[in-house]
Amino acid sequence: MSLPVPDSDALAASHALQHLIAADIERSAGAISFARFMELALYAPGLGYYSGGAAKLGPDGDFTTAPEITALFGATLARAAAAIIAQSAPNILEFGAGTGKLAHDVLSALAADGVELASYAIVELSGELRARQQEALREFPQAIWLDALPAAFEGVVLANEVLDAMPVQLVARGAQGWHEMMVTVENGEFAFSEHACDAALAAHIAAQVGDADALPEGYLTEVHPIARGFMASLARMLGAGRGAAILLDYGFPAHEYYLAQRAGGTLMCHYRHHAHPDPFYLPGLQDITAHVDFTAMALAAQDGGIDVLAYMSQASFLLGAGIGELLLRTDPQDALRYLPQANAVQKLLSPAEMGELFKVLIVGHGVELPAELARADRSERL
Repeated sequence: MSLPVPDSDALAASHALQHLIAADIERSAGAISFARFMELALYAPGLGYYSGGAAKLGPDGDFTTAPEITALFGATLARAAAAIIAQSAPNILEFGAGTGKLAHDVLSALAADGVELASYAIVELSGELRARQQEALREFPQAIWLDALPAAFEGVVLANEVLDAMPVQLVARGAQGWHEMMVTVENGEFAFSEHACDAALAAHIAAQVGDADALPEGYLTEVHPIARGFMASLARMLGAGRGAAILLDYGFPAHEYYLAQRAGGTLMCHYRHHAHPDPFYLPGLQDITAHVDFTAMALAAQDGGIDVLAYMSQASFLLGAGIGELLLRTDPQDALRYLPQANAVQKLLSPAEMGELFKVLIVGHGVELPAELARADRSERL
């Protein structure tokens, strides 16, 4: 691969994380699950990708998210949130708020529309990102930070590109059935090794991968027990009151996720705006993600006792929530202001960009969606 070369400090941090992971492998009889490797690579205190100090988002980082493209994304989410808040409570909880840009745009849009919030809570695992969020939101006294999901919550939960960063387990179909792809050390380098699936992982495969035994030998894919556990926790949190969670991410329903032609899985890494498939490249300096199985997420929420309110493409959600009306608040005759916003909205909506790859899953309890969003629902595709 031809990727940008990191500076000496970044390399030193990556080497320190590699030693930490190698020590964990040695303590674990020579192999750890890929989920454990991904957890350490992303979240090891002070060294993991999300817990270290390097910029992650925007032009100086490794990738760009929708809130970084235009404030209209957050303003549109604010409109959807306001409709749910009116039926529940004036609270928003964001999980993994990145730079704080989405929170800033949502809070600004709600204030402009006269919607008063009691609290905008953020659950953030990264100390570096939390500091950036606190700076970005210093003008909003409603903003507070939590270390974990509360036991109960009423209002709106926002999670933009959160599920894809949750550690996954890798499994491969062999001649005699499924194996777990674990991480070991060979000749001083991280490498995969095949191991028999334990009973818990076999149950996850059976529950998540439709027609698992019909897939071809050599088929590699991901299963998402941590993300499913998160959805179950979300269901418990929302189940006692009224509210909804809006989850935006890239992924597929199960019948599209586990296609025979997707035999290499969906695991992807992002480093300095370069996408590549090697999760062992410079641990701690690159993002590691997997596409979301939205069927599994919806079922986990449903099994936890809350309702699947809607599932749709990002384009359908943004259009249903009124991004077109928000764009037209800028006079199209004012080309200097209108054209950049129109181009940004096009990127969010275009099937060739983010409009179709990104999906929106809305789950909740005791609330109904506005008619425009309810009409866009395609949950029968899950």
